[in-house]
Order: sequence, then C-alpha cells, then structure tokens
Amino acid sequence: MRLGILQADHVDPEPRACFGDFANMFVSALGGALGKDTSFDFYDVRGGRYPRRVDECDGYLITGSRASVYDDEPWIARLAAFVRELHDARARTVGICFGHQMIAHALGGRVGCADVGWGVGVHAWRLVDDRPWLRPRLDEFRLLASHKDQVEVLPDGARLLAASDFCPHAAFSIDDHLFALQGHPEFTRAYAEFLMHNREEELGDAFVPGLQSLAEPTNEDVIARWIAGFLAA
Repeated sequence: MRLGILQADHVDPEPRACFGDFANMFVSALGGALGKDTSFDFYDVRGGRYPRRVDECDGYLITGSRASVYDDEPWIARLAAFVRELHDARARTVGICFGHQMIAHALGGRVGCADVGWGVGVHAWRLVDDRPWLRPRLDEFRLLASHKDQVEVLPDGARLLAASDFCPHAAFSIDDHLFALQGHPEFTRAYAEFLMHNREEELGDAFVPGLQSLAEPTNEDVIARWIAGFLAA
C-alpha cells in the first residue's frame, strides 16, 4: 500500500527536533498496523504540494492543523477542492482532527468554534454505529485530543460512528471511502503535555483537567488497527 500523508501543518522547528513532524508521528503510529509493505508519501498541502493524480496513492490521510477549516486562506480552499476530488473518485481517505473537520466542511457540513471550549488531554467517545473495519470493537475508546473547533453538522450521506456529550460528531464515515476522526491517534502524551503548557493561557479552565487526564489509558493501538482495516477494506 502507498499512503499519501496530506500534511496541513508542521510542528514548529524547536519542538520538531524532539517530537518529529506530524507526518513522522503518523508513520510511527500507523506503521505497525499497516505492515511492512506500506510506503508513505508526504505532501505539504499547506505549502501547495499535491499528488499529480488522485490515484497516485492507494489511500490518503489528512493531518491536523492549527488552522480552522473556515479560515479564508487560499491553501484551505484548495485542500477542500481536493477533498471533493477524492470523494468523487471514491479514494480511501482518513481525516484526523483538522482533517476530520475538513472532510465535513468540504462536503457541505458545518464546522465551528465550540461553545464548550477546548478539548485537550484524554477524551472518551462511545461507538454509536458499526462498520466491518472497526475491529476489534470497543464500545468506548479513548484518545488524546487537542481542538476547539468541532463538526456541528455532518455532510449529506455521512454515517455517525462515535460521539460524546462534549463532542457529538467525533467520528463519521461516508460509504466505504471516507473515515473522519476528531481524536489524535498519532499524539504521544509528551507532545500533548507540551502543547498544553504552550497554550496554558489560551486553554483557561481546560488546562488543569487536561493535564490530569494524561494519566488515563488510551487506545491508540486499536485505532491504528481501525485505520489500517479501513484503508485495506
């Protein structure tokens, strides 16, 4: 399998030396589940680099970003147009955090800044539907989160897969070719803690409980298997 990582942001240079860039995080998080026959291509979509053709890769993954999908920036509009190309071609595509929101936004859903504020640290979501590639099945799963924006309205044809009271549209799929997830299976606790300290003032009341939640267990390995199963289905 050839997986294209559509990189929508970069870790800043100083922490990148310690934690790696977002694309590297996904290689580390998914490589074991995807297997040794998987290769990765990196596309800096924020910098304007895209595949020459939609079928250049067997599947794609859109990373997180500090940007919002509703920002009026040319690179965001271009990425939304490419998501629509992927959808039309039924190319298997995974969206994580910003990528999750971008799939919803590009296909007619609505994304906004959530009234509940920042979601940081470990969050839990319950599965509300089933797909064959959500194996092993968990009634509830936990991942690291770092977002203030949320999907408010799903696009037409979307199937809600996971939800919580804090984040009602935490995961969805469209047919068998789009899978979108709000949580971060690629984050480490160390990187999540760094982000929270770096944004302490901005996080406000979410800061302390977010830090305390880092002691809770998470399910990155299972989510990596879900993503691998989806891409291979």
